[in-house]
Amino acid sequence: MFVFIFALLGLITAVLINILADHLPEKQTPQMPYCLQCGHTYGVGGWLGMGRWLFGSGICPQCGRLERKRPPLVEIATPILFALLPILFDDPRIWIVYAVYLAILILIIVIDLEHKLILNAVTYPSTIFAIAGALILPNSENSWPLALTGALFGFVVFFFFYWLGEKLLGAGALGFGDVKLAMLMGAMLGLHRIPFALTLGVVLGGVGTLLILLFNRRVGRYTALPYGQYLAAAAIFMIYWGTAVAAYYLP
Repeated sequence: MFVFIFALLGLITAVLINILADHLPEKQTPQMPYCLQCGHTYGVGGWLGMGRWLFGSGICPQCGRLERKRPPLVEIATPILFALLPILFDDPRIWIVYAVYLAILILIIVIDLEHKLILNAVTYPSTIFAIAGALILPNSENSWPLALTGALFGFVVFFFFYWLGEKLLGAGALGFGDVKLAMLMGAMLGLHRIPFALTLGVVLGGVGTLLILLFNRRVGRYTALPYGQYLAAAAIFMIYWGTAVAAYYLP
């Protein structure tokens, strides 16, 4: 029952994520789903991207243009990730707090992929929420001292990478948004999990960048590529399995 409830909650959250991802980067007031090509506002039946693709072939009924594939993809991934929470964890407090964390991280991934931006409007309030969320979580997952020191650790480590990248490769080698994302991850995961998350994020980023360079001829060595999605994906992995990883490697 809880698996179904959280899957449904994930679907509703996915709609909100898609709305925010469309408007936050443009500093617009969020509004209900509409065609970005012609401005046609969808009715209630068109709020779900999956519905528009299943019953309308992903074509706007007004302008006839093909819609983006991102909305249905978010609406598939988010319910799956939410449904895993009551499967992998027994404590309802974890379900609620981690559901919010997942929504934030998915939003960051979408915006970074599409705009190469990690927004202050997302990272700063979310970091405060994550530290407060540690007060709700059981100590086996996180605590506010671990969240606070984790945020500091993430910020310091990636600020060093940011500084080193500027010295060696010039401005823009690593965005400062990635530094703020590392800080947010540290608050979400705590000091005991953030080193593993950052390491995994760096590995994913290296592999992902290498694959892009190998298979996308339009991308060169000096092409600016979004990096935040790798860090956020690592954070999602560590939300589910980070406690077990930390317990295995740390005394």
